[in-house]
Amino acid sequence: MLTAVAVSGYRSLRDVVVPLHGLDVVTGANGSGKSSLYRSLRLLAGCGRGDVIGTLAREGGLQSALWAGPATLGGARERGHAVQGTRRKGPISLQLGFASDDFGYLVDLGLPQQASGADAGSPSAFLRDPEIKREVVWSGPVMRPGSVLVRRRWGVVETRSAVGSDDEWGGGWGGEEDDESSEWESDPVEAPGARIGSRAAYRDPGPAAGSAPRPADRARRARPGWTELTRSLRPWESMLTELADPERAPELLRVRRMIRGWRFYDSFRADSGAPARTPQVGTRTPVLADDGRDLAAALQTIREQGGRELDRAVADAFDGAILDVTVDGGRFDVALHQPGMLRPLSGAELSDGTLRYLLLVAALLTPDPPPLMVLNEPETSLHPELLAPLARLIRAAAERSQVMVVSHSRSLIDELGVADPDDDDEIPVGLGSPARGITLVKDLGETFVQGQGLLTTPAWSWGTRR
Repeated sequence: MLTAVAVSGYRSLRDVVVPLHGLDVVTGANGSGKSSLYRSLRLLAGCGRGDVIGTLAREGGLQSALWAGPATLGGARERGHAVQGTRRKGPISLQLGFASDDFGYLVDLGLPQQASGADAGSPSAFLRDPEIKREVVWSGPVMRPGSVLVRRRWGVVETRSAVGSDDEWGGGWGGEEDDESSEWESDPVEAPGARIGSRAAYRDPGPAAGSAPRPADRARRARPGWTELTRSLRPWESMLTELADPERAPELLRVRRMIRGWRFYDSFRADSGAPARTPQVGTRTPVLADDGRDLAAALQTIREQGGRELDRAVADAFDGAILDVTVDGGRFDVALHQPGMLRPLSGAELSDGTLRYLLLVAALLTPDPPPLMVLNEPETSLHPELLAPLARLIRAAAERSQVMVVSHSRSLIDELGVADPDDDDEIPVGLGSPARGITLVKDLGETFVQGQGLLTTPAWSWGTRR
């Protein structure tokens, strides 16, 4: 189970660590950062699917997704100064990570080297694409030198050896920050004649013939306790997707499987052209698609695997209604029988709220529960009378999966029975535990978790690129 999610440099999330408990309800005023938190989780999941770069590009690129405020707001908060920009001292960076009961993972995204002058060569059309600069997988709740299992710096990926110690944690990865031999912040040395974007372009050519090895070279070639997996991972490739095999890096395989199991459902379409309204070719569907196109097949799968909960959920919401799934020439459609009506209503005839409720039923009653399910504003278009049945479905799903609900509906929050934050120390944590509230607030454009202080913020370390 995830215990914390951390985001740094993404939109209004300048540097935030969000604790997770089992069933978490994220609330806050409009513009407080709820959607940014949801999107950052989807970006993090993209590392396990291999599409994080494309997802960021569709958001407008890294430049539009970065924190837009100054590097520090101390002067504005403490002395009342106007918010002013300052010269950037550190690298451009968007960092995402999570901690769980078993493993933690973080990814550091930045911009490619912007060559100029005589070194520019042939200009690339992809210089606005973000690059993966660093990835780390560790055991335990917090990343520490002794808990790191797999680490990636540029194109180099290393895994901890079965024997040996990590006495060279700092020196092996660039030395101290003031060490002139450190190259962690700089872009990799481009091999002579290498095509921009190729694997060869990101290999360290080493010292020139006849010259003495640089201190950094000696450090990288002598890393006690570490085994090199590759030196040619390209900057748009995640080590989770390229190197996850059960023999050399079983930790990467487990983290990848965990992330790929996460599910996100965000404002299902219910217009006249929505995929869920049209009969679709159906196959056994234990997991509802994120756009709901296989709704009928997913509902039928639930029913054939002992779906008494499906009948109860429909009757609970629609006063004794009965749901059927029709099959005509291999195409599946829903048919809702309601008391007093002579014929059932097909998917094309259902109201927006009814259709969205059935989509949420199919997602929450899945026969294949995920490790994490995130619902973004599930109350959209639902009649207030449907919020109580929806809350019962969410609480039941939270018995089998970790669930996060992003909502601004006070009625749904009340129906979920969010616990009093003053009793946090006495409330159990884990699957089936009471709902916890996470309220986001914004100050000078920066998102915070309300009530979070030095003693209540989950422990987290980003490390550095050095």
